[in-house]
Amino acid sequence: IIRTALKIGLAGTAVYYSKEEGIWKENTELVYERYENAISPHYRSLTNKIPIELPAMPASSELCFLTKHYYNQGVKNTIHFIHRFPCYVGQWTKQGTDAIKKALDQPAAAQTTPAPAEVKK
Repeated sequence: IIRTALKIGLAGTAVYYSKEEGIWKENTELVYERYENAISPHYRSLTNKIPIELPAMPASSELCFLTKHYYNQGVKNTIHFIHRFPCYVGQWTKQGTDAIKKALDQPAAAQTTPAPAEVKK
């Protein structure tokens, strides 16, 4: 129960601070630009220390589009899974009962099969 309470608390905190930052409002691009301006000095110092060329940060409109797109895909896939869940349960139940029947039939088949008779010479 402590673990669940901790998870709920972390999720609530994340939602609260994201709302305070203005991520859920219409000025999401302003928040992104503010973060980009705050991160860019650290980004430049990191690129000076590491000889690897890092890719450019995406434009704010592209980032907003990708975030919405992948969020919507996640929602669609979740709803599709919930929609198909009864079918999945039926398939899993059938597979489970078949496996149990097979496991129970194997020892019975081994007991009823007579051992081959030895041939005397």
